[in-house]
Amino acid sequence: MHMADALLSPAVAAAMYAASGAAAGISIHRLKRDDNPQKLPTMAVTAALVFAGQMINYTIPGTGSSGHMCGGMLLSALLGPQAGFLSMIVILAIQCLFFADGGLMALGANIWNMAFYGCFVGYYLIWRPIVGGKWFAGRGERAAQRARIVCASVLGCVATLQLGAFSVVLETSLSGITELPFGAFLALMQPIHLAIGLIEGLVTAAVLVFVHESRPELLRDVDAASIGGARRSLKSVVAVLAVVAALVGGGLSLLASSNPDGLEWALFGNAEAGYSENMGLDEEHFGVESGLANAAGSVQEATSFLPDYAFAGSDSAAGTTVSGLVGSAMVAGVAVVICMAGGFFRKRRANVK
Repeated sequence: MHMADALLSPAVAAAMYAASGAAAGISIHRLKRDDNPQKLPTMAVTAALVFAGQMINYTIPGTGSSGHMCGGMLLSALLGPQAGFLSMIVILAIQCLFFADGGLMALGANIWNMAFYGCFVGYYLIWRPIVGGKWFAGRGERAAQRARIVCASVLGCVATLQLGAFSVVLETSLSGITELPFGAFLALMQPIHLAIGLIEGLVTAAVLVFVHESRPELLRDVDAASIGGARRSLKSVVAVLAVVAALVGGGLSLLASSNPDGLEWALFGNAEAGYSENMGLDEEHFGVESGLANAAGSVQEATSFLPDYAFAGSDSAAGTTVSGLVGSAMVAGVAVVICMAGGFFRKRRANVK
C-alpha cells in the first residue's frame, strides 16, 4: 500500500504530513511518562520483525495480486499505540529513504494509511475492547485469552486495512487524478485489501499467541496473572523473535510473490500473467507531476543504496537477502536509539526537578 508521489498533489501530500506529524507529536508527548524497561528490546525486535515481514508479498489466489503485512496491529498490541506508531514511522521512513519503497512526498500519507489506523483505531476500538473484555468466557482463562487475541488480531487487521485502502482512494481523488474514477478505484481496492487483511490477521495472531504463551505480560491489556505469568524469560522471547526477523528478512524474502501488491494491482492490473488490466494505467507515466515530487524523487535517488530491496542494476538474490538483514538491523537500531534518548531526557528532567 506504499503510495508513489505521482498519486498525490503537493497540497494533499502536505496535509497528510501535517496529520501524521501531529499524531507523532502527541505520541512522543504521551511516551514521556512511559518508563517500562522491557519496551526497549521489545520495540527493537518487533520493529525489525515488521520490516522483514513487509518484504514478504504473499499471493492472493485467483487475482494476480499479492499483499504484505502492515504491522500496526502487531506493534500496538505489544508496545501500545504511541510506541507502535513511532516504530511504524521508523520502518516506513527507512523503507522510503534507503530502499525507495513508497514516495518521499507521499511519506506522510503512507504513515497515515499504514500506521495510524492499525496503531490507534485498531488498538482503541478493537484490540483493547476485545482483549480487555470478557469475550469467550467459560472456556478457561488461558483459552479464552487466546481466542480473544486471535479475534482481535483478525478483526483489527481487516478493519484497519479497509480504512487504509479507502484513504488511498480518497487521497488520490482529492489530488485530482482524473485517470482514477473514485467508484471504480474503490471497487478494486476494498475487496483485494479484505483478502490481504485476513492473511495479515492470521499472521499477527500467530505471533501474538506465541508471545501470550511465552511472556503474556508483554501484551497490552492481557491479564498475565490470571494464567500464571511468564513461561519463558524475556531474553529467550526476544531472541526467538530476532531469529525469526533475520530468517524472514534474509531468507524467506527470497520466496516473496512477484505479483503486484494490492495498490499496484488496482492501478496497473497483471495482464502479463493473464489477469485483468484493472485501471489500466501506464506504469511509466501516470498520475500528476510536480516540482516537489521531482525534488523528492531526486533525494530518494541519492539516499536509496538498495533500491527496490536489491543491489542497484543487479538481479542477484543476494541483494534481497542483504536488504532484509540490513534493513531489519537499521530499524532495530533506530528504535533502540529512540528508546534510549527518551530515557535520557526523562532522567535529565528528573534531575533538574
